[in-house]
Order: sequence, then structure tokens, then C-alpha cells
Amino acid sequence: MTDPKRHNHYIGGEWVAATAYSANINPSDLSDVIGEYAQADAAQVQTAIDAARAAFPAWSTSGIQARSDALDQVGSEILARKQELGTLLAREEGKTLPEAIGEVSRAGNIFKFFAGECLRLSGDYLPSVRPGVHVEVTREALGVVGLITPWNFPIAIPAWKIAPALAYGNCVVFKPADLVPGCAWALAEIISRAGFPAGVFNLVMGSGRVVGDAIVHSPKVDGVSFTGSVGVGRQIAISCVSRQAKVQLEMGGKNPQVILDDADLKQAVELAVQSAFYSTGQRCTASSRLIVTAGIHDKFVEAMAERMRSIKVGHALQAGIDIGPVVSRAQLDQDLGYIDIARNEGARLVAGGSLVTCDTEGYFLAPALFADSTADMRISREEVFGPVANIIKVADYEAALAMANDTEFGLSAGIATTSLKYANHFKRHSQAGMVMVNLPTAGVDYHVPFGGRKGSSYGSREQGRYAQEFYTVVKTSYIGS
Repeated sequence: MTDPKRHNHYIGGEWVAATAYSANINPSDLSDVIGEYAQADAAQVQTAIDAARAAFPAWSTSGIQARSDALDQVGSEILARKQELGTLLAREEGKTLPEAIGEVSRAGNIFKFFAGECLRLSGDYLPSVRPGVHVEVTREALGVVGLITPWNFPIAIPAWKIAPALAYGNCVVFKPADLVPGCAWALAEIISRAGFPAGVFNLVMGSGRVVGDAIVHSPKVDGVSFTGSVGVGRQIAISCVSRQAKVQLEMGGKNPQVILDDADLKQAVELAVQSAFYSTGQRCTASSRLIVTAGIHDKFVEAMAERMRSIKVGHALQAGIDIGPVVSRAQLDQDLGYIDIARNEGARLVAGGSLVTCDTEGYFLAPALFADSTADMRISREEVFGPVANIIKVADYEAALAMANDTEFGLSAGIATTSLKYANHFKRHSQAGMVMVNLPTAGVDYHVPFGGRKGSSYGSREQGRYAQEFYTVVKTSYIGS
């Protein structure tokens, strides 16, 4: 058997070898080694930062048509290869193949959207309060940006950071999650052939303690955009603010899905299942708190248990599978640990929660649903980041709203109701950055802003035209006659 193919860093327009490599293992089949991926040391990260810094003056003032064409080429190739790239994504992260292909398509569309944004960047031309003076308000590129992405969306989240960064004239040093370097490398390879000058885009793979720290603490990095855990995000914020670098954070969630008495029961069950368990629950927008009013509670619990019996767990590439594996052994142990915690706290296991045996060795877990839980339980307060959800019974809408907002997080929140009154009230009073009415809490468009409140997010929004708030700086120019 030949050794798995080695994949190098991309620095300064060249593929650069490393002194160490790490195996990328398929969580659906632990015997499947996808490849070996380079592990950067601090010196290689600094080389990438220097390459980006050297490329910035020319790139930031380059023609917008060239930027647009290059981004559009990237998007077109991603979309043309969505089956191939989706298969790679499913192998390394564990999403089912249809979900993986959907994520790849989203990444392609993001690049195409920002190809258009290159041509739509606007400013203001205003009269001054002083006679004979006019004012121009324009946006310019931030500089060198460090992009640190998580493992749960290994091509979509990199796309929604890289595309706007390049569109607005920044140079990029990109560090993907060490657990899923395959999609990141494939994306970098596509970008390497799209016509960007050397140094404009750089890929450095490896651990957060080495690569991430080097990016975050470098005085030559003007901004850091990070998606990941709350603890790491807060440390990044401290480091960036201390040296006055711009910072953007997307972190955890403990998202509520409210089910009111007047909800359509079948619809409510389906959106709850999708919110809580699809993508193996490994989404920051997943709804792990199902807040259900008393009149529909018992019927909802029964219907959820029945629906969950039909969920098929298995190899991500197998046809007919609803939910793939947990991404890693460590994440599986965390999920199982929370299932034990919930039991010990007195919650009642309604469905799932056990390991699943498949034809291949992998990290397969039947989604777990708990009932009879209370707001003070850890299962109701802490982010599990897996296919584990709990039902909390409340008296009425007012109690449901209060319970939904009773969290340190504020990313996404949903409500199932046929009442326009309650839907409108919830949209206004939910303390979340995104609100879903009769829709799953997980599932967002690429052309509109993404982000939360409270402990979920810090800094300006991602995606859509709102991305310019992070990747550009505002300049005000006064012109006299």
C-alpha cells in the first residue's frame, strides 16, 4: 500500500513542504486515510504573514475587475466540482453526502456573490458645512487578515471569510481547523490557479497553539476573523485588542426552538428534528433547547420520539442516511459525557443516546432526546455541539420567551406558531442575532448577514454586504476648491 498523498502549505504563491505532517482520518471509516497534511511551525507562519504584507500595497489598489474575475473563477470551479468536493467533505467531516454537496454549492455561490461585490463598493460624496468644501467618504482594505476557521463547515466558513477579504483588497493568511484540512487545501489549490498575485492568499495548516497563536500575536496582522469555541475566541479578543488589531468572533450557541400550543404539530416536529440533529447537531445554529408550551407538550414529546425512530445513522457516503458520524473520538466522548450528565441530573431519555454499529468502524451515535428537564440543568445551559437535545416544558408564550432568552448566548432562535401576533412579538423580543419563524434554527442564506448577540458573537457581522464592515476601514477626505 502506498503512503497517502502529502499536502503542503501554500505560501507566497508556492507550495511549501513542512517538517511534520498529520493524517486526515474519515470519521465514517477509521481505516480510510484521506491524506497527510502539512503542520506549520511559527517560522512558516511568519513567512506567510510577510508574503501577505509584501503583496498588500499592490493588491489593495489593484483594479476591481481583475479581483471580480478571479473570485468568479473560483466560484465557478467550486460549483463545477461540487460532487467531487462534496464527497471529500463528507469523508473528512462526516456530513451526509447531500448536506456536503449543499455546503460546497454554498461556498461556490459565496465566491460569486463577492465577485459582484467588488463592483458594488460604494461611498458618499457630501457637501461640507463650510462653503467651497466637499467631503468624500470611502472604504479601503483593512490590510493583512488572519482567518481561523472551525471543523464543522470546512468549506463554507472559509469561503465566507476568504471571499470578502479578497474582494475588498485584503491579503489573507488562512488557518483551517487541524481536524479537517482536506477541503481547505482543495480550496487553496483552486485559488492558486485563479490569477491572484503571489502572497495575496496563503494557507498554513497546523495546530491552533502554533499557527493560530502566531497569527493572532503578529504585529503585521491587521485583523483576525475567528469562528470556534468561546474560550479560544475570548483569548483572541484580548490579544487583538491589546495591540489594537481588528477582531471578529463567531462562537457558541445554546439556541432555543419554541413550540407553541397553536403550532402545526407535524411541522414543529420536523423543524425540531432538523434543527437539533441534522449535520449530527454539529452546528453553532443547532437548536438543542426545545421549549414547549404545556398544551402541546405531551403530544410533541410523543411525536418526536416516534419521528426519531425513523432517523437513519450511518456512513456519510451511504445513500439513504439521515445523519453521519460524530467528527472525532474527542467529540464523541464529549457527547456521551453530556448524555450521562443529563441522566444524572434527572432528565428522562426519550430516544437515542446509544452508540450505533455500522459496517465500518466510525463514531456513530443515535441522536439523544431528553424530556423532563429544567432550565438550571447543565444540559440546558452548556453547548454540547452534538446530536443531543432536551425538551423544557413551560406554561405559555410569555414563559417560553423568557426561557428562550435565559442564556449567555444569542445566535439563533426559532418559534413554531400559527399566530402572527406571537411570531411578530418573538421576532422583536428574542435576544438573538437571527430569528426563524416556522423554520429550523440551522439554515441560513449566503447573501445576508450572519451573527449573534451576547456570548455568541463579537464584532461586525459576516456574509452579505455587511461583511465590508470588518474587511474595510472608512476614510473621510475633505476637498477644497
